[in-house]
Amino acid sequence: MSAEATNPEAHPEARPELRRRGRTRLDLRRLGRAALLGPTSRDRLPDAIGHVAEAHRAHHPDADLSILRRAYLLAETSHRGQMRKSGEPYITHPLAVTLILAELGAETTTLTASLLHDTVEDTDVTLEQVRAEFGDEVCFIVDGVTKVEKIDYGAAAEPETFRKMLVATGNDVRVMSIKLADRLHNMRTLGVMRPEKQARIAKVTRDVLIPLAERLGVQALKTELEDLVFAILHPEEYESTRALIAAHAGERDPLPAIADSVRGVLRDAGIAAEVEVRPRHFVSVHRISRTRGELRGSDFGRILVLVGENADCYAVLGELHTCFTPVVSEFKDFIATPKFNLYQSLHTAFATPEGYVAEVIVRTRQMHRVAEAGVVALGNPYATATPDPATDPDEERVDPTRPGWLSRLLDWQQSAPDPDTFWTVLRAELAQDREITVFRDDGSATGTISLPAGASCIDAAYAQHGEAAHGCIGARVNGRLTSLSSALSDGDTVQLLLAQDASSGPAAEWLDHARTPAARIAISSWLESHPDRAMATTSAARAPLSVVGARGGGGNAVADLPDATVRLAGCCTPVPPDAVAGFLVRGGAVTVHRIHCAAVAQMRAVGRTSVAVHWRATADCRVTLLAESFGRPHLLADLTEAIAREGVEVVSATVEPPVEQRVRHSYTLQLPDAAGLPALMRAMRDVPGVYDVSRV
Repeated sequence: MSAEATNPEAHPEARPELRRRGRTRLDLRRLGRAALLGPTSRDRLPDAIGHVAEAHRAHHPDADLSILRRAYLLAETSHRGQMRKSGEPYITHPLAVTLILAELGAETTTLTASLLHDTVEDTDVTLEQVRAEFGDEVCFIVDGVTKVEKIDYGAAAEPETFRKMLVATGNDVRVMSIKLADRLHNMRTLGVMRPEKQARIAKVTRDVLIPLAERLGVQALKTELEDLVFAILHPEEYESTRALIAAHAGERDPLPAIADSVRGVLRDAGIAAEVEVRPRHFVSVHRISRTRGELRGSDFGRILVLVGENADCYAVLGELHTCFTPVVSEFKDFIATPKFNLYQSLHTAFATPEGYVAEVIVRTRQMHRVAEAGVVALGNPYATATPDPATDPDEERVDPTRPGWLSRLLDWQQSAPDPDTFWTVLRAELAQDREITVFRDDGSATGTISLPAGASCIDAAYAQHGEAAHGCIGARVNGRLTSLSSALSDGDTVQLLLAQDASSGPAAEWLDHARTPAARIAISSWLESHPDRAMATTSAARAPLSVVGARGGGGNAVADLPDATVRLAGCCTPVPPDAVAGFLVRGGAVTVHRIHCAAVAQMRAVGRTSVAVHWRATADCRVTLLAESFGRPHLLADLTEAIAREGVEVVSATVEPPVEQRVRHSYTLQLPDAAGLPALMRAMRDVPGVYDVSRV
């Protein structure tokens, strides 16, 4: 493996796409000398953190740098004499990590903790000293990073390492920001490690840290980590991609001319905008080369348009689509529907007269900061959300930046049965790249549930109710009854129906439709503790169970046709005092339908003879009702008991085999008084598990 592949920083000229505009890369040798010499004046900043101060002031002009000076002095004296494997003074590492965060716009507290992030772990400095000197916030972050760093990164310890990292991230997202910057600097200098250790660290970075960087929205770190991992794990493909980029560098690049055309269009339209060309990074070039085949000049970068307001983004889009030929399939609106990681932009593409296709990203400057730095760009997320320790010292810190995916991970990691399961499910969860939000409606309150794309009602049940979801028997989505296996879409309203029977439990087939780790772990645990239910399988389709009485006929209907047999139509089951119509059918019988039954129009269309019918004075009647319910033990007995309590006779009953836990019951009933029909239907609906009763 070449030195360039394992330590790309050693050859920055070979990786021009990694040098972002305005970014100053650290000279570790110069920093090492400055660190050893120390400050030249008691009142001025040490030369070693000049880069950090300059980058920090670019984002926070009014920042107080005195705390950074004190943090550096403590870190430098604590690490004095310690060396990295590269031979540089160890202080160069926290300095490099802090510079990375300063360039992203991190606030002063994060930078202070970054300078000190290794002191408690590797030196004699204690947390109490950090708290006394720099306050509770810095101490809290340093403690979180220390807990992550204390764990061995051996293969057997990796799951537990990242479980603790996850918990630390949930307590303060700034912990993960420092960890990501720490990993980036270590990856930049990984060339001093043995090849097998390089590969192991790169795989962990690929499987967990890069997806975490993506989900936290820190694209600047994520893209560089991707390229460094690509160089180590796929050296041959990396070299071919590097050669492809190098060959393109020697050709005429059409993107600057296209960017000039875009500037002219926007200038003529009176839209103030910055237009620049952003080269693709290595992994991005590799991916599009695999999907598009031979690449053209415009494929090696994209055009970025920065404006002041959201409305300007759509104004730019309108001008581009008016003055150029848009590629409609490439348009995506992430402003109206932001990604789960805070990302917002308009994406489009257009064809030029020369035949090039240029991809364009349109966003505001604030969107650009968030797109590059993610949660790092949001400053101190706890400035107004820190709980009062006097009220509840054990209360969890409220994090307004914590996205739904992180809350889900924090919830299910507590119940993950073993490290291997945790590790497997963590990687699967991080592989999800889209998220949906559904609204819950439980009758008393309405809120939201964040779920990965493709989640089902089962996932929503466990997200809302936890282990109580074992008794979920169905759901209504947007007011319509649906099966628990139904996939949810962004913006759906979900009402989850729970059984009153405490012994209810999930079916084994639920695992086929559960997408979230919390749901899968909970279902698997329940099935393992109830092997008799886990082994049960849905029986083969069987004939409906029928109970038929001896009565029949036309009930209370009388036809104005002597000696004619009268039959009540089964399609609409008319009862007094329904308005009805009769028709003569084969055999001289008269069928009676409700006047609004669809069969009435069909009878008239085929020329059936209409016969006048009316109801007898007696109040009793016959009706067929359809009860739809969720399967549970003793349901049929409870339904027939409810019918009997209303004084109604069952003429016949049919129970269909359950389908996805849903059961349909058809009852033909003889009522002593038609006026009692509404009360009967209400009594049947009140039976637990029954969600609807209607006339056939």
